[in-house]
Amino acid sequence: MLLWTNFLLAFSALLPLINPLGSALVFLGLVGDAPPEVFHTLARRIAVNNIIFLAIIELVGSGILRFFGISPPIIQLAGGMVIVGLGWSVLNQNDARASSQKKQEECDVREESANRDLEQKVFYPFTFPVTSGPGTLVTMLTLTAHISTHVLSENVLGHLGVFLAVLVLSGLVYVCYAYAPRITRAISPSTAHGILRVVAFITLSIGVQIAWNGLSVLLASVIQR
Repeated sequence: MLLWTNFLLAFSALLPLINPLGSALVFLGLVGDAPPEVFHTLARRIAVNNIIFLAIIELVGSGILRFFGISPPIIQLAGGMVIVGLGWSVLNQNDARASSQKKQEECDVREESANRDLEQKVFYPFTFPVTSGPGTLVTMLTLTAHISTHVLSENVLGHLGVFLAVLVLSGLVYVCYAYAPRITRAISPSTAHGILRVVAFITLSIGVQIAWNGLSVLLASVIQR
């Protein structure tokens, strides 16, 4: 039960940030007119890179917090507020391509000629920040702090749940990127935007819950004094 609870928590929090459909629009714009084989090869490498990248953040997240002397309740409060802000901004977007345009601005990469070496851009900008940007990293650190406990079995199940969510999302990234030209023609912008709004509201609620979890611990420590 704990495994699936953490899986759903991580999946719901990361889905609107990674946003496979929206990111596929950016990916398609950066790759341009290329054969299907190129899209499949790039999509597979990006998905694998994304899994490794986020798994490293998940594994070393607690170490980073300890190194800087940041307690889990603080990162829960701060990270929860960031997730609330991200969810609110996505919830109030005016069109379905807004998040894709935002990611396009984050990577600040212009489409070059068809002869450029796409293989050298698998990690930057295709994996970071087009697929997993700064918001995703903050959310991963927040989730790591949220699931960290002194009980080994709960810790292991919590991390497995988060990692399973990363695997599923990276699989969706592969599908959306590999078939980006076909998918972007098949799904209407209004449909994609409607789905994104529902997920954004869930994300906002998750951010409030995580922030409250951290704040309640901090308030309890103050009251006990």
